[in-house]
Amino acid sequence: MQKHPAFRTGPAAVIALGLILAACLQAQSFDAMKAQVRERTLSNGMKWIVLERHEAPVASYHVYADVGSANELGGITGISHILEHMAFKGTTTVGTKDYSAESVFLGRLDSLYSLVQSEQEKIKPDTARIAALNALFEQNRLKAQEYVVNNEYFDLCMKEGDRGVNAYTSNDATQYINAMPSNRLEFWMALTSDRFLNPVFREFYKEKDVVMEERRLGLETRPMGKLFEDFMATAFKAHPYHADVIGHMSDLRKITHDDVVAYFKKYYSPSNLTAAIVGDVNPDEVFKMAERYFGRIPSGPKPEAVRTEEPEQWGERRVQVEAQSEPILIVGYHKASARSKDDQTFDAMANIVGQGRSSRIHASLVKEKKIAIQAGALNGWPGSKYPNLCAFYAVPAQGKTSEECLKAIDAEIEKIIKEPVTADELTKYKRTTVKSFIDQMKGNSSMASLLANYDVVQGDWRDLFEQTRKIEAITAADVQRVAKETLVKKNRTIGEIVPEAPEASAQNE
Repeated sequence: MQKHPAFRTGPAAVIALGLILAACLQAQSFDAMKAQVRERTLSNGMKWIVLERHEAPVASYHVYADVGSANELGGITGISHILEHMAFKGTTTVGTKDYSAESVFLGRLDSLYSLVQSEQEKIKPDTARIAALNALFEQNRLKAQEYVVNNEYFDLCMKEGDRGVNAYTSNDATQYINAMPSNRLEFWMALTSDRFLNPVFREFYKEKDVVMEERRLGLETRPMGKLFEDFMATAFKAHPYHADVIGHMSDLRKITHDDVVAYFKKYYSPSNLTAAIVGDVNPDEVFKMAERYFGRIPSGPKPEAVRTEEPEQWGERRVQVEAQSEPILIVGYHKASARSKDDQTFDAMANIVGQGRSSRIHASLVKEKKIAIQAGALNGWPGSKYPNLCAFYAVPAQGKTSEECLKAIDAEIEKIIKEPVTADELTKYKRTTVKSFIDQMKGNSSMASLLANYDVVQGDWRDLFEQTRKIEAITAADVQRVAKETLVKKNRTIGEIVPEAPEASAQNE
């Protein structure tokens, strides 16, 4: 019997049918997961997002503070990161043997530090007075230290089975993370709400020294750290993305305890906090406990958004860092924020041009021309909440130069502007990106992070469940369009490390 042509099946048809069925099942799964998410905003303005998952008796907890280094104005760069460190120092009841006695010495430390700074800022400071004040400061610091219970917050969490206690500070946010057995929900509520209700920034001056050492080791003594800092300062002349999260050394030295208290009060009000919990919990129980524990925190206004916008760039910018290092090249182009409808398209372009061993830049510079030992691309750097950069980089091979690598990168950029990406390239991007995205949604901690991030940055956690549809909707024409609009010479900043002769380095030291 002759079959109707419409029923003929070949490999391509089978693959297409499989993809369609997978997409349908995926959409149904996402809809079911989305329906499981519950949200509640407390009377003080703190938002809670909860996703039930009962596969294992554990839960992940994320508290997302909508504040990062982009919120730091003149003189306090690095304060967001310092405050993250301070959040582990305890409260009026955690981390102290006797807070009433400890607080006396903490108050003296702040007064003495203020006197030292005032004297140091004089045109003709009294060095003898500074020495005397510093000696008195050290005496009181040691007395205050006698009341400290080191790492009590960590010890309490670990004792209760927490294997995910962590925190991070970025340009856009500060996030506090825990992962505990689900029957420790109330313990987490009590301990974490206390961190935001009764914080004590003990060991502040000691911890500032730790942060300054982080800057020395992680930035000032590393060629890449120097390049990144100077590159961002050149690419962003107005927006606070121009400053590194770690902050400038002069600011770190001069930030005071009062600065941290004021910054906490402004940016850690409940209206600026979002909690996401994923795991073996009951949403109604979560909301009830949240009102009991976190509802105690006084309400405050939502902080004003960053005012400064990066203006249009008027021409190509270049910056060089001299260091004892192999040459390294970075080329960054200004683009819109993660809230832009084209952000996922930029992600596709960056992926096809420069992410992975099969990407165009890697194939051209590393495999074929052998002018680089590494080459790649980044999208959404250094943050995503505000307009940012799509960047390309290369590490020239021995005997090759950054200029040769730049010409090769420019050639690949010219191709993507003039010719649409191939169907195979776009399909590969979509498959790998969707898979990676789904894998993130499977983990409790990563899912909690996604829910909080999408709610704050995109404005609604529900957008998370639309992400795969946005990925699948990207066309070759979209990629070509954003490349034409963005990858133009006057819109870019070029940064490079210029190898410094050993003799010059020795002289600088």
